Amino acid sequence: MSRIVHFEIMADKPDDLLSFYNNVFGWESHKWDGPMDYWLVKTGEEGVGINGGVARKQEGFPSVVNIIDVDSVDDFVAKIESAGGTIIIPKMPIPGVGWTAYANDPEGNMFGIMQADASVS
Repeated sequence: MSRIVHFEIMADKPDDLLSFYNNVFGWESHKWDGPMDYWLVKTGEEGVGINGGVARKQEGFPSVVNIIDVDSVDDFVAKIESAGGTIIIPKMPIPGVGWTAYANDPEGNMFGIMQADASVS
């Protein structure tokens, strides 16, 4: 069974938004050392929950996106399409993390899928 393992919050002013969540909820964040402006967010150590990230808003992206863990982006792209979903951002690498793609479900809700693979460069 595939689970939501990551969330993304889009922001016009990521530093201000991160300050809000860090101050209100005690989250920790740091800028990712990857090829885009992205901040990793740690929401806690104990109990049930997931960590996520904050990125700059992009046209066409909703304000919150859930990322679902899969064992093969390619296999799940096929499953999504055969079940009536639409791939809106095709499979792409995230260096040192893995592979991702973004889709809309049949109702138009956007979500991401992620295949972990630290060897991706």
